[in-house]
Amino acid sequence: MAERVIGLLEAVPWLRKYAGSTFVVKVGGELLDDARWRDGLARDVAVLHRVGIGVVVVHGGGPQLDRAAAAAGLESERVAGRRITSPELVDLAIAEWSRVSAAFVSALSAQDERAVGLMGFEGGLVAARRRPPVQVTDDDGETRRVDFGRVGDVIGVDPKVLRAVASTGAIPVVTPLCGGEGGEVLNVNADTVAAEVAVALGASKLVVCTRAPGILRDPDDVTSVLPQTDLTELAALEASGALHGGMRPKVAALRRALNGGVPRAHVVDGRQPGALLEEVFTAEGSGTLVQA
Repeated sequence: MAERVIGLLEAVPWLRKYAGSTFVVKVGGELLDDARWRDGLARDVAVLHRVGIGVVVVHGGGPQLDRAAAAAGLESERVAGRRITSPELVDLAIAEWSRVSAAFVSALSAQDERAVGLMGFEGGLVAARRRPPVQVTDDDGETRRVDFGRVGDVIGVDPKVLRAVASTGAIPVVTPLCGGEGGEVLNVNADTVAAEVAVALGASKLVVCTRAPGILRDPDDVTSVLPQTDLTELAALEASGALHGGMRPKVAALRRALNGGVPRAHVVDGRQPGALLEEVFTAEGSGTLVQA
């Protein structure tokens, strides 16, 4: 009992500080693949919302799309943590990620929270431009020219749709399929969308939920979590090769959010119940705090 009381007392200053602010929470698709992790995250998001914090969720769906592509006999390649996307994969993503979104909306409903699923291309929410072929250095250090296909780079976020949903007391749940020129639907990395949404909303925090305990100094040592770091240290880790695969676009998203005016960004273990709350409502945290 004493520990619970101490925990509540520790949370009070943070609750006061962030009441009325907005957090953008990015949830990796792998976390929504497991009902236990999905339900735990829904509970944590619901708690944030109930204490007066505006929450916008942006979700991924990589594993779900990988399985669907394999079942359909479609190639699904990634370079430097980013997917090459064919028109057929976009069509598949619309169907698969609609199911992913619906599952999380349902999980929030089970927590007595109303939520609304939104595709990025709906209501002009996220506008994107098809990415031209670019030089990319992969995880093996090789640089090559890559055409990512129906992949977009964000050129604008119109937060009016999100604010309209939030004004009804509901939580927006955003799928990272965005609107391109001429009505084209483009796949945009979910971390990127989350960062751009956080900047557009003037969010107080961007919280990235992953299957890692935080940002690791050594990717082969799960105990090497950085409790706090900054963009300078992250740049050094990236240059050393310590950041690779899916962590690279995450770090790029953290950098974009912080440079865009979001005061704090976090990486937390979405598999652990309460980790998100511990990270934002205690001095010790549970993952990695990143500041500019």
